Amino acid sequence: MERMKNMLKPKPNPQQQLRDWQRRLRQECRNVERQIRDIQREEKSVQKAIRDAAKRNDMGSAKSLAKEIVRSRQTVNRLYENKAQLNSISMHLGETVAISRTVGHLSKSAEVMKLVNNLMKAPEVATTMQEFSKEMLKAGVIEETVNDTIDLALDTEDIEEETEEEVDKVLTALAGETAAELPEAVRKEKLKQPAMGEGSAEDGAIAEGADDEEELEEIRARLAKVRS
Repeated sequence: MERMKNMLKPKPNPQQQLRDWQRRLRQECRNVERQIRDIQREEKSVQKAIRDAAKRNDMGSAKSLAKEIVRSRQTVNRLYENKAQLNSISMHLGETVAISRTVGHLSKSAEVMKLVNNLMKAPEVATTMQEFSKEMLKAGVIEETVNDTIDLALDTEDIEEETEEEVDKVLTALAGETAAELPEAVRKEKLKQPAMGEGSAEDGAIAEGADDEEELEEIRARLAKVRS
């Protein structure tokens, strides 16, 4: 019975579909903007924690938290890219609907299909874009595509090296003066501490200063939550 109702229900015209899609795309952009603000707000508390760790000569914790800042900034950059692509989809959909007024139906858009496929690989908006993909496929705007798996192992070493450079920049900016006051041998030893154990490296980095361990774990948990 429900299936029969759906079959008899009039299909929305292209203009109605466009307005609905663009409304939802704007909402998704607002969600992305809110997540960016949340991450940037949490980063300020992490910056303070890094300075505090440096003042008590706990450079292991400082470096561990600097890594969290680097990860957060990478997430923010990715979110800005997601937002730009969401806006591009909205623009190209407008062009597609304009063409439909001439030809009488929605035409396929290779550019929309490419953008939707890219965003389906972005963890922050993947679920939403999967829903869009089904609707646009049904409306004839895109063709069915198969997501290519991304080989993350290709540039792993380059990415890790670049991340280490970014971590050093964060440390220099936030704790440079304090770190510079430490003897060279002590500074190097303290910076090596996070690498003591694979998988639990960051936990090992904050073993020193047990009174601060709970606070640092709480900071990490908050950052992980806003990045997810």
